Amino acid sequence: MEPVATPPNDSPFSAGMANATPALQLGSNLTQGAELGAMPQSPLQVQVVTILLALLICGVGIAGNIMVVLVVLRTKHMMTPTNCYLVSLAFADLIVLLAAGLPNISDVVASWVYGYAGCLCITYLQYLGINVSSCSITAFTIERYIAICHSIKAQFICTVSRAKKIIAFVWVFTSLYCIMWFFLVNTNETVFADGVVVKCGYRVSRNLYMPIYFLDFTLFYVIPLIVATVLYGLIARILFMSPLPTNPSDRVGNDSVHQGRSSSTVKMSCKSNKGAMTSRKQVTKMLAVVVILFALLWMPYRTLVVVNSFMDPPYLNTWFLLFCRMCIYMNSAINPIIYNLMSQKFRAAFKKLCKCKKQHPEKVAKYNMPVYYSVMKDSSHESPDHDDTEQEDMGGYSVAAKKVSFTDKCKETGTMFSIA
Repeated sequence: MEPVATPPNDSPFSAGMANATPALQLGSNLTQGAELGAMPQSPLQVQVVTILLALLICGVGIAGNIMVVLVVLRTKHMMTPTNCYLVSLAFADLIVLLAAGLPNISDVVASWVYGYAGCLCITYLQYLGINVSSCSITAFTIERYIAICHSIKAQFICTVSRAKKIIAFVWVFTSLYCIMWFFLVNTNETVFADGVVVKCGYRVSRNLYMPIYFLDFTLFYVIPLIVATVLYGLIARILFMSPLPTNPSDRVGNDSVHQGRSSSTVKMSCKSNKGAMTSRKQVTKMLAVVVILFALLWMPYRTLVVVNSFMDPPYLNTWFLLFCRMCIYMNSAINPIIYNLMSQKFRAAFKKLCKCKKQHPEKVAKYNMPVYYSVMKDSSHESPDHDDTEQEDMGGYSVAAKKVSFTDKCKETGTMFSIA
């Protein structure tokens, strides 16, 4: 009996899918092991490291992405177009961690235990999560570019309702695109002297799969990175090479001051514009870091598959394959950490979410305080920078003020805020 061929399997998510695609089949999906030898076992060190790292990364990532979804959906001022795309990205990352990271834990110590249906569905969800995350990153990159470089158009284009429609289109498109994976994978049983090993592998040969992979590689990795590189370069030129003037007279001029606007009013206007620009820079830096990490953490696996396409035999070092998988899991787990480190609004929202769970429901507090809304807007640089839509305390200066009442949405506390 001929030995089982082991071409590189291009899915990085399960140990079985990185080992072999059977070349000789007995019946429909049964392959006989070389000379009926003993079943192959992963080294104990690989099993231990894989389980520990996968549990740690997936645990942190699942908890973090759930928190991102909760703080955006439960906090009104966090419901912005950019954050809508981040929620879409969080859902996609959750799918990757649940459909790729956790099955890898069981697969590294045993054969495939999820059956034929599990093989189809899990593979489909893996690629769905990956492709949606790539599209979500591209979407918020374009949204940032429009909001900063075309601020007038952004007032009509960068809206929450439009963001929701774009997100819906992304999920429908990628869901349809990934349907092909239902026809490209299959379970394969290999018979050994001491048992049968079941693997979730590809139904088609390596040569037929490579064009599909390169299409996927181009649509969901190369093109998004090219778009991000160009657009963030244009954004950086606006934000960091054309800063707002710090001198009030440079911005308004002496004539404007004499036409009814006092010197203190001009200074306050410049201070407000400077704060908005600082916040805009902070958000842009955070999103740029997300894109950079996406490029770096996916690069080992993408590079490995491209190199193996031209190598015979392919490079299948166990530890490097493990490294590639862990980088992919980290890409899906690290974004909430980035938000917490680089965004004051997300950090405050995360803290509030944690405090809500600790407060007692019987405590009811009432507060009386004026809330001032700034309606001042810089027509040349200001855009609907949606991360700056919170109520502002203008330090005593306001154009309009009114009294409102609202109820805190932390359902577990039942806290009522009465602002009169």
